[in-house]
Amino acid sequence: MNSTLLLNILRFILLLTVQIVIFNNMTFLGFILPLPYMLFLILYPVNSNRAGLLVSSFLLGLMMDLFSNSGGIHATACVVLAYYRPYIFKFAFGVSYEYQTIKLNESLTPERFTFILLAVVLHHFTLFILEAFQVSFILDILLRTLLSTVFTIISCIIIIYLIKPNKR
Repeated sequence: MNSTLLLNILRFILLLTVQIVIFNNMTFLGFILPLPYMLFLILYPVNSNRAGLLVSSFLLGLMMDLFSNSGGIHATACVVLAYYRPYIFKFAFGVSYEYQTIKLNESLTPERFTFILLAVVLHHFTLFILEAFQVSFILDILLRTLLSTVFTIISCIIIIYLIKPNKR
């Protein structure tokens, strides 16, 4: 087994476990929920198999749906993010994406922050619009997306800096 695959499997299990055990029990003001499990999709290697990303994102979302009893909305949001991920990369990084010289778990630059922000907003907007399933709740959907995005990005950045290898 290759070390990248082993690292991705370990990251999948750890992020899913942390989300289920810790973050699913943390809601702020009753409706703001940080969702750092999607960090798996953000940190998935750029030059890896796209079909593998789509399948693993579906499995990640499906596991979240099983533990959250949410009826498939996490799976849908994860697959949407995995599908649009190359376009978000191209928008955020430009030419660097085409040469695939991107490493997201290094220090935070404006390009990396833009990518994380767009990925989280797309995931959360998809998730909350499917949860409400009515356009009449658009203000509630936008508010939940905005506030949950802030808390998710903060938790993702903290997790990235916790797992980042030290360079000595």
